[in-house]
Amino acid sequence: MFRFALPIRFGLATSGSLIAYFLVLSLFDLHTNIFFSLFNGVITGFGIYEAIKYYKLEMGERFTYSAGFTAGLTVGFVATLIFTLFFAIYSTEVNTEFLQNLSTTFFEDFEGFEAIVFFTVAIMGFATTLALTLTFMQLFKPSNTRKKI
Repeated sequence: MFRFALPIRFGLATSGSLIAYFLVLSLFDLHTNIFFSLFNGVITGFGIYEAIKYYKLEMGERFTYSAGFTAGLTVGFVATLIFTLFFAIYSTEVNTEFLQNLSTTFFEDFEGFEAIVFFTVAIMGFATTLALTLTFMQLFKPSNTRKKI
């Protein structure tokens, strides 16, 4: 049986870290530079890795590949959904010029740009989650090989 409490806690912590990182970048006016969003993968990866590690410790012998994979996906998806929601609120309510500044860097037409940015943020988070979870599960999956005596 899969328990969601641990992965959701790690997802909340990961989203909090992503939001804090974004806000620190905004203090230095670096949040419109796409290069800095690469570190989001590191933050998300750390959250997923730690969640799978702790979940494996919690489950012990009952730990399976599917349980670890589900834990990793849960962490990443919760973090991505919360960060995307924060990003949408920030860019439309808190700093209404953010998307305009971002669009002048990359696009000349601002029409429909908001939806494209929110969709891109979500898809990048989901893709990162899937790739990192598959990668980390190679470290944590139970071995099928028998020990030689």
